[in-house]
Amino acid sequence: MLKKEKKAQLIKEHAIHEKDTGSSDVQIGLLSQEIEALVSHLKDHPKDVHSKRGLIAMVIKRKKLLSYLKKEDEKRYKEIIKKIGLKK
Repeated sequence: MLKKEKKAQLIKEHAIHEKDTGSSDVQIGLLSQEIEALVSHLKDHPKDVHSKRGLIAMVIKRKKLLSYLKKEDEKRYKEIIKKIGLKK
């Protein structure tokens, strides 16, 4: 779970316009940050099955959002991939 300040900062970074809180870009950015946090948690606690299941669900959701964004706006897709550092 992200802290309120960190979440607000991420929303500001990925927002398309001033009041944007739910665009695909913002959702992908937030999910990526949560995925990173869960990965580090699972390195310390490899038998935490519930967290692993949540991680898999987040990765799938991010993948769906990325495929939607690629279909709708290729330019924004490439920008977000560079921003969050995914290999594609």
